[in-house]
Amino acid sequence: MSHFDDVLAQVDATLQENVITHMNELLVALSDDTALSRDDRYQQQQRLRVAIAHHGKSEREDARAPHDDRREHLTRGGMIS
Repeated sequence: MSHFDDVLAQVDATLQENVITHMNELLVALSDDTALSRDDRYQQQQRLRVAIAHHGKSEREDARAPHDDRREHLTRGGMIS
């Protein structure tokens, strides 16, 4: 197994784990990995960045939905009922 395959497996496992701290640690570790080509390193780091940026997004949207529904119900017709 090549070094890139090892890194790919490590990134996959970290993304599956879905823990921000571990994603950030791996992101930093990849910055110092000179065994990878610049493109390979960037590709894997980008996967981690996207996962970090979207982490918890669905939970935040789910938490906001009841509030939005309630606001819509209360302001139906332009007035709080």
